[in-house]
Amino acid sequence: MLTHKELKSRALARTEVRAEYDRLDEEFALFDEFLKARTLAGITQAEVAKRIGTTQSAVARLESGKGKHSPSLATLQKYAHALGYRLELRLINETIKAGRLRKHSSGRGRRFRTG
Repeated sequence: MLTHKELKSRALARTEVRAEYDRLDEEFALFDEFLKARTLAGITQAEVAKRIGTTQSAVARLESGKGKHSPSLATLQKYAHALGYRLELRLINETIKAGRLRKHSSGRGRRFRTG
C-alpha cells in the first residue's frame, strides 16, 4: 500500500493533476491560514460558529474549502475577527516576462478591517 506522500508524488507527476493542484494552491493556503489561526487561538469550530452566527458544520466546510460555494468576503472578515485577526487583501499583478512568471505588488494593498 502506498503512503500518502508516495501517492501525492505519483499524482503530481501527471501534468493535468499538477496543473489543477497549482491552480488551487492559493485557495488552500488561505484556508490553511484560517485553520492555523484558529488553532493558535485555542478556539473550536463551534466557538467560531457561535461568534459569527453560523453552525459548526459551516465553519468546517469553510476551513476545508470543499463547500459548494465560495465564502463571501463578509464571511471571511467575520471569521478573522472572531479569532482576533483582520483580513488583508492585496491585488498581485502577475506578468510573464522573459519566459518566467513574475509577481508584482503595488505595495498598497487595501486593508479590510472588521469591527
